[in-house]
Amino acid sequence: MTASSTSTETSTNVDREHAERTTVADPLGPESLTWKYFGDLRTGMMGVWIGALQNMYPELGAGVEEHSILLREPLQRVARSVYPIMGVVYDGDRAARTGEQIKRFHATIKGTDADGRRYHALNPETFYWAHATFFMLVIKVAEYFCGGLTEAEKSQLFDEHVAWYRMYGMSMRPVPATWDDFQAYWLRVCRDELEINQATLDILSIRIPKPWFVLMPTSVWDQMFRPMVAGQRWIAAGLFDQAVREKAGMRWTPGDEMLLRLFGKLVEFAFIAVPDEIRLHPRALAAYRRAEGRAPQDAPLVEAPGFTAPPRDRRDLPMHYAPRQKSLFERAGSLVHTTFSLAGLRGGAAPGPKKLRRAA
Repeated sequence: MTASSTSTETSTNVDREHAERTTVADPLGPESLTWKYFGDLRTGMMGVWIGALQNMYPELGAGVEEHSILLREPLQRVARSVYPIMGVVYDGDRAARTGEQIKRFHATIKGTDADGRRYHALNPETFYWAHATFFMLVIKVAEYFCGGLTEAEKSQLFDEHVAWYRMYGMSMRPVPATWDDFQAYWLRVCRDELEINQATLDILSIRIPKPWFVLMPTSVWDQMFRPMVAGQRWIAAGLFDQAVREKAGMRWTPGDEMLLRLFGKLVEFAFIAVPDEIRLHPRALAAYRRAEGRAPQDAPLVEAPGFTAPPRDRRDLPMHYAPRQKSLFERAGSLVHTTFSLAGLRGGAAPGPKKLRRAA
């Protein structure tokens, strides 16, 4: 092979990757299964599961260990980060812009880990693994807590996760071609690449510090959250692949599996009575309202509450999403709006997503 042919081949590969990365994809909409499940409150039960899986990926774990302040303010950190993450699914024509925003947060997260391995949060394989865990979050929450999925629905969700990933403008090179290929990819990474590191141990043993704005004794707070974290750890053990459970030293019996399935059914039935104003993340609820015509298409995107902002000494760092602080009048307006929205349910107002499903 001549130098000129090698150069031509390299140029062709670069051009192909650029074309894949810049291909315009339609954003997901209310007819998608991803919209149905991703914004559901029940995904919150899987925080330890997804946090551990992400941190077990070596490059992700290194980035968290060196750059994250998750242990300093875990509730605020998760609460604010979920808003733009939800936006890549629910922001419609603005979803790609939200995806770019998330990429910018990760641009400076890079370095060398304790074993001398270099890492960068925008490495395509690393970035895609994080996305893969969000996709599997949808699969798991639907399977265990929302009534289950058919194989056809799993394949549909896979196709949707590809369109969802395109919103980031990242290289599509790591993305498997089919649902079957993805399952092989997932098993391989869980078996051969994930590792127990300090970032993972921190998640599995996490303690939730009392936020400054919560007016209760710390001892009472700790007693409230200790069983919640233990429950999430138990759910994580059940949802982990066997290879991950073995690495984490977790035990799971057939009795545990039966109990988790029963718990999932109880959760499924309990949520039949939960209104969408409570069940859905605010970014998702706003998207359904726009889709129904109950809010303008160009209505401002819902941002995280100001009290979830990063600590003052971190707010100027490019890796942090810092929601705009609302004025006192804006906070009062939000409170009144939410109060009347919930009160309207007692008058028979139909929740947004369910109304759309009836019309479909």
